[in-house]
Amino acid sequence: MTESEVAEIATFGYERARDELVNVVKMLEQGGMDLDDSLALWERGEALANRCEAHLAGARRRVEEALSRREDGDSE
Repeated sequence: MTESEVAEIATFGYERARDELVNVVKMLEQGGMDLDDSLALWERGEALANRCEAHLAGARRRVEEALSRREDGDSE
C-alpha cells in the first residue's frame, strides 16, 4: 500500500472502514484475481481492519471512562 492509501484509511470513520472491509472480503472470496492484486487487496483489508479495531478500542476506552466517572460520582 502507498503512504497516501494508508493516510486515506486513517481518516475513515468506523462505518466507512467496516463497509470497505466487507467489500474487500467479498472480492477476495470471489477470487479470480492475480496474486499481486490479491495481495494488494489483502493489505488494504488489513489496514481497514486495523482502523476498525482502533475505533472500537477508542469507543471502549470512552465507555470505561464514563463508567468510572459515574462510579466516582456515586461514591461521593
